[in-house]
Formats: sequence, C-alpha cells, structure tokens
Amino acid sequence: MERKLKLIWDFRGPAASKTATHHEIHLKEYITLEKLSTNITGHQDINEMHSIAFMVVTDSEMKTVRDALKPHRGQLFEE
Repeated sequence: MERKLKLIWDFRGPAASKTATHHEIHLKEYITLEKLSTNITGHQDINEMHSIAFMVVTDSEMKTVRDALKPHRGQLFEE
C-alpha cells in the first residue's frame, strides 16, 4: 500500500478560519479535476488567529500536487 501524505496550508489573522474553509472548497475542486486517488480534505482551527486547510495525497501524486498548489508544509498521514 502506498504511503499517504497530508499537505497543509496555514492561514493566520482574524479571517483565518473563513479563509481555510474556503480554501478547502478549492482543494476539493482540484481533486475532482485532476482525478486524484484520494479525496480526503479538511480544515481545522488551531486557535482564533491560526487555521489550516489540508488535503491527503499518495506518495506518487505528491510532487505534482506540491508543484501545482504550493502547500506550506506536509507530514505523513495516519488514518
């Protein structure tokens, strides 16, 4: 089974939560357009001034998605 990676975008400031929520919509659209093998996305409020949006990709898809969408960071995804 191929390893899965969580690509993360950080948003900061008073509008961080709304921005992360909206960014997730675009991540879902990208997954559909590019027919990626996983469709795991989400957003999370870290605190009132920091939120993240994320998507999960396979190891083989990571470089293409990373180069196209420029995430701020990534980590191994554990279900």
